[in-house]
Amino acid sequence: MTSAVTTAIPDRSFRLDGSRIGVLLIHGLGGTPNELALVAKGLNRGGYTVACCQLAGHCGTEADLLTTNWKDWANSVDAAFDALKKDCDQVYVGGLSMGAILSIELASRRHDDLAGLLLYAPTLTYDGWSIPWYAFFLKLAMKTPIGKHYRFVEKEPFGIKDKRLRARIAASMASGNSAEAGILGTPAESVQELWRLVEVVKRRLNFIETPTLILHARDDDVSSLKNAEMIARAVRGPAEIIVLEDSYHLVTMDRQRDVVIDRSRQFIEAVEERRLRRRSSVTEPAAFTIG
Repeated sequence: MTSAVTTAIPDRSFRLDGSRIGVLLIHGLGGTPNELALVAKGLNRGGYTVACCQLAGHCGTEADLLTTNWKDWANSVDAAFDALKKDCDQVYVGGLSMGAILSIELASRRHDDLAGLLLYAPTLTYDGWSIPWYAFFLKLAMKTPIGKHYRFVEKEPFGIKDKRLRARIAASMASGNSAEAGILGTPAESVQELWRLVEVVKRRLNFIETPTLILHARDDDVSSLKNAEMIARAVRGPAEIIVLEDSYHLVTMDRQRDVVIDRSRQFIEAVEERRLRRRSSVTEPAAFTIG
């Protein structure tokens, strides 16, 4: 796989301006910034400046995605973070599924620049209830010349518990409009790039001191709750898990998206309050008396 990044794909990234507290949101593998649009709008209503970036090779075709690797995706995150950092004093970074893993990867390198992490259904491994029992054998087969050309096709329930929304997502995928709902099939080589990213992030988890909020569905069809629990146990900094009882994998779009928005805002408010208290205690002059 080459590391060349296609330039023919229209950029679907967007930004909603607010205060000098910023939030960068990152979509998942084969996904689109639209996955995070509702959360972005909700956080922006809370006063924050929110940017949703488009990862290299995404929102195009499977062939476009195959021109990129995980380092290209990480470079997309770096560029979006730097752009947001220019206008914001504090920046929180979060993402959905692989986007959450890319958020951790960024924090492992630039922890002094990040105020906090917002991890939505982080995916270290595909082990949700909809993943077939023979997935382990597929992983082995993908290392063969024939297996490397395999593609993982999205199937019911498409990460969505809400049936109306699920039907709309399925229709968008089937139409070939990848900018709206992502690609229908993910090439095996791109999945292998995710695994390479995951291996890097696993080795760095215990160096993460950034305050972390994880929102994960108990019935996640793609990645089980074990993913969130492993991250929370491994990181060095404070970490909280919010378990969602009425959602599947795409928690930023599904039935409890308002809970995701509210808890994310509360997390940012709490971290900012602690930061301001610390700054106040450092700058406040010591009391003294004159005898």
